[in-house]
Amino acid sequence: MSSSKMTWFIFILAFSFLQSQASRILVSKPAPATGFVFPQVQSTVLPDPSPFFSSNLLQTPLPTNSFFQNFVLNNGDTPEYFHPYSFRFSDSSLTLSYPTRIATSASILQNFTADLTISAEQTQTQQQHQVVSSFSDLGVTLDIPSSNLRFFLVKGSPYLTCNVSVPTALSISTTHAIASLSSDTKQTKHTISLNNNQTWLLYSSSKIGLTKTNPSLITSDSFSGVIRVALSPGSDFKKVLDQFSKSYPVSGEALFTEAFGLEYQWEKKGDGELLMLAHPLHLQLLSVKDRNVTVLDHFRYRSIDGDLVGVVGDSWVLKTQSIPITWHSINGIKEKASIPDIVAALNKDVQAITSTPVSTTASYFYGKTIAKAARLALIAEEVGANNVIPTITKFLKNAIEPWLSGTFEGNGFLYESKWGGLVTKNGAVDEGADFGFGMYNDHHYHIGYFLYAISVVAKLDQAWGLKFKDQAYSLAEDFMNINRQQNSNYPRLRNFDFYNLHSWAGGLTEFEDGRNQESSSEAVNGYYSAALMGLAYGDTNLTATGSLLAALEILAAQKWWHVHQGDGIYEDIFTSQNKITGIVWSNKRDSGLWFAPPNASEIRLGIQVLPISPITEVLYSNVSYVKELVQWTAPALTKEGVTDAWRGFDYSLEGMYNKQDAFQKIKNLSGFDDGDSLTNLLWWIYSRG
Repeated sequence: MSSSKMTWFIFILAFSFLQSQASRILVSKPAPATGFVFPQVQSTVLPDPSPFFSSNLLQTPLPTNSFFQNFVLNNGDTPEYFHPYSFRFSDSSLTLSYPTRIATSASILQNFTADLTISAEQTQTQQQHQVVSSFSDLGVTLDIPSSNLRFFLVKGSPYLTCNVSVPTALSISTTHAIASLSSDTKQTKHTISLNNNQTWLLYSSSKIGLTKTNPSLITSDSFSGVIRVALSPGSDFKKVLDQFSKSYPVSGEALFTEAFGLEYQWEKKGDGELLMLAHPLHLQLLSVKDRNVTVLDHFRYRSIDGDLVGVVGDSWVLKTQSIPITWHSINGIKEKASIPDIVAALNKDVQAITSTPVSTTASYFYGKTIAKAARLALIAEEVGANNVIPTITKFLKNAIEPWLSGTFEGNGFLYESKWGGLVTKNGAVDEGADFGFGMYNDHHYHIGYFLYAISVVAKLDQAWGLKFKDQAYSLAEDFMNINRQQNSNYPRLRNFDFYNLHSWAGGLTEFEDGRNQESSSEAVNGYYSAALMGLAYGDTNLTATGSLLAALEILAAQKWWHVHQGDGIYEDIFTSQNKITGIVWSNKRDSGLWFAPPNASEIRLGIQVLPISPITEVLYSNVSYVKELVQWTAPALTKEGVTDAWRGFDYSLEGMYNKQDAFQKIKNLSGFDDGDSLTNLLWWIYSRG
């Protein structure tokens, strides 16, 4: 065993030991009890949450990147996708769609069609739209007060579940024609066939009389109780749906039970076992032996993320392989003779970056600049160039402290209590400033860069780290908080979607295709940086939480951002033209970017790679895929207008299988991404196998 592998082996043993001593449920450090660390501000651009949340929830931090975000923005009538159905609220009703999937060479999307709309007689209640009465990691409960309807929307349920609180007449309409309506003798199971070849089953907790009133409308007699509606994609599905129709989830929690493990626990009502649906990454991680669950491989629904498969069980255990969270290269620099090259570049880069203050006031670019400097400090440490570390450390302290102390001129972090979280000074008055940070867009990206730099300084200067520990943790908790306490300053895991197993970046903006995330690699960097902060402060819980989230984000990127022909996730017409996505939406896959067209494949590659650090090797561990990706991108590198900054990411990946050629290309670069440097790329190339 090599010395580098031995070091990593010892790290794993130590990490496992520390984890065994930690609490069964991992909880990161709570916010300081003395009050808010950052100055408070009243944002002038954030929407008002009060029309869509019950009064008791308004006293707590609210989700800003959740799977139900469209339901609480503007008019609340834009759909959200819940696997396997899309839902839309409008006019005191809920419409569900089993969306059709449309694939082209440029995109894959799911088309919303009003398959069934459920409404009821309205009372005189002034509140006409839906109100969130509770939410959890895996579901949300919405009430329509004017209609006596309560909907339990839980991700991955093959049924829509609705509770009718008092006797009320219901209406079920469709944009299609109703071919037939039939009921069993007890009038608790009803079959609705539509002329688009869909068959829907409606189950009721007690007798309900349904009448086809016109070709597209069914009405009921007065009813109170629970109804469940499910699409039956095939005749053999009906028996399964019948069998599990009486047990329904009302919420679901995701528990951090052990290192690199996550457990789903649903709160359910009714009788019998619970039937839910798992997407392909769930199935990859699902530990059948750890829980009494049964996978129904034949019971499948289509989805934007690949086939959803039935799983029977009241809880699931998901386990992933551990990943290395290291300051330096995972396997060390292979060629010691290369160190003078790195040191020569290091001296020049340190001089260039530390000779003047950071020129930007934008939180994203500022964060990238200080993270770039922090990378230089760690590389200097790895190659033994300790003489430049004090210069870098001084620069980082001077650059970071004004943001942590609230004295930075031109911008800074502030706390707003309407939704519960950090905004920037500029973002509090301009929704477009800092790429929408004030609208809760991209928090794990921006703050991730700050955490990386803070962690490096705290590692190098423990006294400084302790001095600014409260501010550092407050930054981290903005997107890393996993507490459920109502007195927390931040919502639970602002960006991470526990069902999808990756993050969303879109913030408090309404989108027709739901949540979205462009840069999967910057999401990985955010959680990786939080894990490093745990190492810097000796916080095993934070390191474990950050490590797990980084591992899941990596697996999700490899599943849905990295495109593989023939794996059954995406259609051939899309995979034949794309090796990597531009933007992953909850209801769409797009080859374009927010800032570049689909044919800018070099930018598509770069935005899914940056920033380059030790964790990049884990994200791009499939070298055969890396080779395909680099070759797919190569023609774009010769186009007019392509900059060396983007070429650098392509050459870096090439270095994983063609080290010598990539080295020569990198040496000839005349420019680098604003978060990258020649030193960093040489370190990367020389630490390849």
